[in-house]
Amino acid sequence: MNCPEMLELIEPLAQVDGFYKTLVPSVCLFSSRQPKPRTPIMYEPSICIIAQGSKVGFLGDRVIPYNSGHYLVQTLPLPFECETYASEENPLFGIAVTLDAPVLAELVMETGGQQYPQDEQSCPKPMDSVAMTKSMREAVMRLLRALHDPQTAKLMGEGRVREVIYEALLGEQGKAMRALVHNQGNYSRIVRVLNQMRSELADEISVDQLARQANMSVSTFHQHFKQVTRASPLQYLKRLRLIKAQLLLNQNELNVTQTASAVGYKSVNQFSRDYKRYFGISPTYEKRGEVA
Repeated sequence: MNCPEMLELIEPLAQVDGFYKTLVPSVCLFSSRQPKPRTPIMYEPSICIIAQGSKVGFLGDRVIPYNSGHYLVQTLPLPFECETYASEENPLFGIAVTLDAPVLAELVMETGGQQYPQDEQSCPKPMDSVAMTKSMREAVMRLLRALHDPQTAKLMGEGRVREVIYEALLGEQGKAMRALVHNQGNYSRIVRVLNQMRSELADEISVDQLARQANMSVSTFHQHFKQVTRASPLQYLKRLRLIKAQLLLNQNELNVTQTASAVGYKSVNQFSRDYKRYFGISPTYEKRGEVA
């Protein structure tokens, strides 16, 4: 399923594969003219809309397909795996809108700040695919049109972004988006821990310490952490460190040893083993294009 109207607006702005900044800072476009196998990745909190092609996300035991009939809402920066379906004849084109925290908080308050019970069955999904509605499609189209005109983008761009976030808030992932604003319950405690883990990535981190900060027993913390992330705390931490390491290596500013230290590894050999196991290539190959 493709969306010709969106495609017509995105394709002229995305001539080669990759991600593109746009005239609106919180919006980027992306395209791919070749398939990509299941690969570890991490998105910042965002709304991802595809005009043509499709992707499948794998978060633990969950399989999350999304194409032009659905959009992806990711409320937390979770490491996951993604497979892309695209070809020269049928390239993938899409748009990603950053979930700006102040805008989201304002919209949640203005729409009544609805809260939800904090039982296990009602735990929000931090990442999920949502069926595209007519009103969401129209909001995305207005945003895409704004990207073609500098004056419209400057004056109306953030307003058009706000519309897209508002439509997502009304959809099935609205519950997860609202949970980011409401600072209560077990879900919010895990969110705070995840934010702390990201900010203190290079530090020594123990599960006991994280559980205390969440004000939970270790067993309860494990249960709620895995419910949100589909990984144990140590699995999540390792994946987070490795994805951060990949970004640092691609920036070409640090060598492999410096990168390992920057993401909290004490042993560069252990770092290299974990990196190759996760990404399928050594960190030396990632940085220099040489097999190590």
